[in-house]
Amino acid sequence: MFHHSIHHMPGGINRRFAIIDVETTGLKAGQEKITEIAILLHDGIQVVEEFSTLINPEMKIPYFITQLTGIHDKMVAGAPKFFEVARQIVELTDDAIIVGHNVNFDYSFLKAEFKSLGYDYQRKTLDTIKLARKLIPGQPSYGLGKLCKSLNIINERQHRATGDARATAKLFELLFSLDDKPENIPLKGLNSGLSKSLIDQLPEKHGVYYFYNSNAELIYVGKSNNIKARVMQHLTNNSTKKAVELKNNIADVDFKLTGNELIALLLESDEIKKNRPLYNRAQLRSSFNYGLYHFTDENGYLRLKYAKTIGDLSPDFAYSSQAEAKEHLFLLTAEFQLCQRLNGLYPGDGACFHVHIGQCHGACCGKESAESYNQRVNDALEKYHFEHENFYVFDVGPDSDTMSVIKVVNSVYQGFGFLPAEEFKNDPQLADDYLIKYPDNREVRQIIRSHLKKHRVLKIFPF
Repeated sequence: MFHHSIHHMPGGINRRFAIIDVETTGLKAGQEKITEIAILLHDGIQVVEEFSTLINPEMKIPYFITQLTGIHDKMVAGAPKFFEVARQIVELTDDAIIVGHNVNFDYSFLKAEFKSLGYDYQRKTLDTIKLARKLIPGQPSYGLGKLCKSLNIINERQHRATGDARATAKLFELLFSLDDKPENIPLKGLNSGLSKSLIDQLPEKHGVYYFYNSNAELIYVGKSNNIKARVMQHLTNNSTKKAVELKNNIADVDFKLTGNELIALLLESDEIKKNRPLYNRAQLRSSFNYGLYHFTDENGYLRLKYAKTIGDLSPDFAYSSQAEAKEHLFLLTAEFQLCQRLNGLYPGDGACFHVHIGQCHGACCGKESAESYNQRVNDALEKYHFEHENFYVFDVGPDSDTMSVIKVVNSVYQGFGFLPAEEFKNDPQLADDYLIKYPDNREVRQIIRSHLKKHRVLKIFPF
């Protein structure tokens, strides 16, 4: 029989902090699941109640996770499933501030588990990493293991929920002794026009946020899956001169809820292009580290090359990894019968192998004219190949009664909108009545293509 543990300790709770650590099957909340949770209730002086349990994730635990945590499938087979301990977690953390080391990781998993049960779990959070950077600056590392080691905090069971939670509790007590109101995240240096109450009202949802200066000028646009958390990151970011300058110029914040990440990415891209805010950098997102570029060689042939993103040059396609870039260049080369040699995919000089099997028309050995060859290269660059040429993408909207829709016609982005969920059930093509026209460009096609490749949406509806 599997038993979870709960220990009561002396002392009353005047202020409630819930120090939390979770172990999981992977890194992505919503896709991966919790395998172990520890919650230590703390009154700012000591731990007053402790709860911990293994959790059956109802999925296989990857080998590398078992290597890291020691938690394997047999260990969790008889453990409670999350829904069996959900009520206890809600009650334990009621009116408490959730404390964690990189708290967004643990909190996002909790929220995702509760969301799968149809419950909107909302708590205030406090990150001991941010607090440590503020109160004990100059540490070589702020990861839990190395930070605890340098502060002589012993973690008896690293990468297990109880061990990491107890170590975080000791760290929290040390930080609390340096500042007995750590929940008041410092807003020092901010324009006084930005009130704490305004920040408290920001939603913890998908959307686009807007920063304005004291002259009501738009100075920055960003997107986030948790607007409040991302705004707080900006307000506590001292990592670069530009970040500090932006932070000190924020006088007001506005936002638009989008319901999902894809609409947020598309809206952010359009707002930046349209408004060109002062603190927004080049359009290429930092998550796209590789790009596909084209150039004309000395013989007049257009050649394609993938490389790490090059300064301010705008790539034809953008990718999150070298492997993704190489795979796509091979795909374009095959689909448009381009030359592997001209695209840097086949070594040496002279005719490439594909000339002999009829997949290359001979641009590499002068058999095909540059004019003819370049037409196909331009076709490849102009079309961001979706699985379907004409389709709608339906996904969750900003609230439970609405859905979002994106429309693509002949591989060209038409725009997005929000429609009543009931309309979708009647006839998906009624979505046209709610569609707002947005300009098509290579970047938005890349955003859609990349997102659909990596993430699930409610429904793709070809027509």
